[in-house]
Amino acid sequence: MQTHYDVLIVGAGLSGIGMACHLAIDCPEKRVGILERRKSIGGTWDLFRYPGIRSDSDMFSFGYKFRPWNALKVLADGESIRNYVKDTAREYGVDKKIQYGLKITSADWSSERHRWTLTALEEETGETRTYTCNYLVSCTGYYNYDQGYLPKFPGVERFKGTCIHPQHWPENFDYSGKRVVVIGSGATAVTLVPAMADDAAHVTMLQRSPSYVFSVPGYDKVSETLSRFLPERWVYAFARQRNIFLQRTIYKAAKRWPGKVRAWLLSGVRKQLGEGFDMRHFTPSYNPWDERLCAVPDADLFKVIKSGKASVVTDHIETFTEKGILLKSGKELEADIIITATGLQIQVFGGVDLRVDGQVQNTGELMTYKGTLLQNVPNMAWIIGYTNAPWTLKADIASEYICRLLKFMDKNGYEVATARAPAGEVQDESILGSLSSGYVQRGAAVLPRQGRDLPWRVLHNYERDRPMLLEQPVDDGNLEFEPRLASMSDQPAAQAA
Repeated sequence: MQTHYDVLIVGAGLSGIGMACHLAIDCPEKRVGILERRKSIGGTWDLFRYPGIRSDSDMFSFGYKFRPWNALKVLADGESIRNYVKDTAREYGVDKKIQYGLKITSADWSSERHRWTLTALEEETGETRTYTCNYLVSCTGYYNYDQGYLPKFPGVERFKGTCIHPQHWPENFDYSGKRVVVIGSGATAVTLVPAMADDAAHVTMLQRSPSYVFSVPGYDKVSETLSRFLPERWVYAFARQRNIFLQRTIYKAAKRWPGKVRAWLLSGVRKQLGEGFDMRHFTPSYNPWDERLCAVPDADLFKVIKSGKASVVTDHIETFTEKGILLKSGKELEADIIITATGLQIQVFGGVDLRVDGQVQNTGELMTYKGTLLQNVPNMAWIIGYTNAPWTLKADIASEYICRLLKFMDKNGYEVATARAPAGEVQDESILGSLSSGYVQRGAAVLPRQGRDLPWRVLHNYERDRPMLLEQPVDDGNLEFEPRLASMSDQPAAQAA
């Protein structure tokens, strides 16, 4: 079992597999390892198993740039995405580089040795393992895999039915014929309600406040037609560019003309539900893209509401009761099952203690460089996707940038690269501060800070990030490079233990 690597990736989800594939393409000479806590590839798409789990972005732009997604379903189900990630890993040979069942407990950088030392717990046996690497890449996302966010609901212990958080969905759970209340109004809630409506007796979506929900076609008929005449790769490239353009256009329009975009989104809901529907259930108090929009395929949420199989209640919870939930309005929602689709808990680097020469690094006080490297932390990158566009768009170009950086370092005889910021650059806002979503606000203290200007400011802007990461010079004056250690240069790399 190899224990030293040129590049060590933590996480075998969408980002980790993508990073490993980019290294296989651009830096094939590098010895690459992947440490994964779970027993399988997939990350988020292996963890979440609730009914209807699917992407909230179209798959042509959510898929990897280097490996086309050729299915025509616009919002793919979780199993299809999980299989896509596994097939990609297998195709590029990175599935053989993964070690499973390892929880990283600490990561320590030594300036004296120019390397990272990671301590990992094999959770099944309790055995501790140690790994070293020259360059560390964290691909653990930004939420806690162990538990989602669960508010303290008054009287929850009184409820006689079943209470579930979607992050921990029971295997083979039977809800047929049951009265279900889904607490929440985000992407998980709007997915669960139509997915459960056909089998449950009735499903109620209980929300404190509404989200913007809009319908997208479930099937890409344009790509289907083009695929009859053009190669699949051309069809994928066209669909990808088209969808990126549409997403960015809607986002920029929302920021420039929020009132007009708001009216357009609400008119879409009214068209689906009819003039007699109480629109306050889908009329948020905030502007579009102050929080993420919720996409539903072929208006499935609106259809089950219109059919009477599901309903929406906008109210506050007074207390749980033996039979369900008592609302502030005095109404009681009776339920056999309550699903708390109440969101995620922010966590950076998988909760790992990060140290540089023995000093713990407080991520909530540091900035990111080009949204990819962490200020003052040598030889480390963090792959984090977009909040206002498909995650993988950013993960792809960030991975390409890391490969550019590694090749630049090799060419110039450098062994260490550290992002150093000028004084007075750091701001109070977090890198996700543009979103007012509850999970972002709750986790703001642990997220890296925004900088005043590029490259220390995270823009969540694909058009500007792409040239910054892929075209601008690697050595732009913000990176501090160190040459290879003379004492280490003639030593062979560590071999298999």
